[in-house]
Amino acid sequence: MASIVGTIPKPVRVDEGGGLKVGKTRVSLDSVVYAYNRGEDPAKIQYSFDTLSLAEIHAAIAYYLHNKAEVDAYLKQNAIDYEKQRLEDRANGNPRVTREMILARKNGTDLNWKK
Repeated sequence: MASIVGTIPKPVRVDEGGGLKVGKTRVSLDSVVYAYNRGEDPAKIQYSFDTLSLAEIHAAIAYYLHNKAEVDAYLKQNAIDYEKQRLEDRANGNPRVTREMILARKNGTDLNWKK
């Protein structure tokens, strides 16, 4: 009797922006790892990210567990970068769009708005 041996696709890839994505999807490894660390089981994670197969979720978790120190460092750096960008955005002015701003854009009276 012949045995069948298949190959397992790469569980994680680096996207064009440098982020880690699961399989061929747009789901970030961050999302799966955070859900896993919150105690969610693979089936619940799949329910939240239905573009992922259960096998892809298990593979992503295995990737994380095999590379825990590196992935944790990556997640920590992402959190630092996010907070830095958030503070920068806040320092550069009011990012909120007010009703008046929307009306000015709609009426064509906002000279700073480019269509």
